Amino acid sequence: MNRCPITYELCGTDRYSAKGLRVIAPKLTHLNDLPYTAAELRQEAANRAKKLSIQGVQPKLSAAISIVDQEFKIVDQFGTYIIKPQNDLFPELPENEDVTMRMAKVFGLNVPFHGMLYGKDGSLSYFIKRFDRYGKGKKLATEDFAQLTGNSRDTKYRFTMEKLIPVLDEYCSFPAIEKADFFKRVLFCYITGNEDMHLKNFSLITKNDKVTLTPIYDYLNTTIAIKNPEEEIALTLKGKKSNLKASDFIDYYAKERLLLNEKTIATTLQQLKKATPKWKELLEISFLSDEMKEKYLNLLRTRIEMFE
Repeated sequence: MNRCPITYELCGTDRYSAKGLRVIAPKLTHLNDLPYTAAELRQEAANRAKKLSIQGVQPKLSAAISIVDQEFKIVDQFGTYIIKPQNDLFPELPENEDVTMRMAKVFGLNVPFHGMLYGKDGSLSYFIKRFDRYGKGKKLATEDFAQLTGNSRDTKYRFTMEKLIPVLDEYCSFPAIEKADFFKRVLFCYITGNEDMHLKNFSLITKNDKVTLTPIYDYLNTTIAIKNPEEEIALTLKGKKSNLKASDFIDYYAKERLLLNEKTIATTLQQLKKATPKWKELLEISFLSDEMKEKYLNLLRTRIEMFE
């Protein structure tokens, strides 16, 4: 009995469920495997890197869905999806990112449509729909926090969580709303072991003359993906990147720095408590290996207990 990598539903002997195909496109009745192995996808990403604006540590490809051919096509322009294949350095990143993004949605964060696709070698690649594209090649204005603070890829880790707050105050249409959302994102990333949230992984978007945080992206548990992680967050909080306490997030960052009120913080913590059982269910049925599931669940349990 197969499980659909787009909806996590059981789908008999099929690769994908009918619901999963419809979410991609209403007229899609079948989805062919990507005509590449994981290694070939990584090579394609390397070959096309200079043509794309989505470079980073993980290999990435731009893609569009073809209803006629019933498959995702790798493209250099007008792509509406980003595809991330298996990484030859870090195991199970597509499976890791996919389930983490699902967990984020349960927590109430703004998550773009995403899922996983099979390649011709049976490997899974992660895909996510671009939130900055609309129409035929039209692009919404988006800027990451590195751009907004005058930093680059080389300096994206040389910043602090405290210094992110003035960015929200200066550029967002309604800073108080975005700061509450930002706290929720920071808390989620810490609890799910994402210690790689640098300046380029936070962005603002302008839509309908309103500036807000973008939908989330690049959320995954990096702590279980790398050997012997030394840090818990990418940007210093209260002068440190490890040995963080619940009070650093709640009393210091949320109350003192973001100036969130007690009700907003209490609501976020209540949502955390409510989401926890569903997170564990998602991890159990995810496409991660049993070893990775155990590592994820153990870290999740440890981090959640800090806030109870």
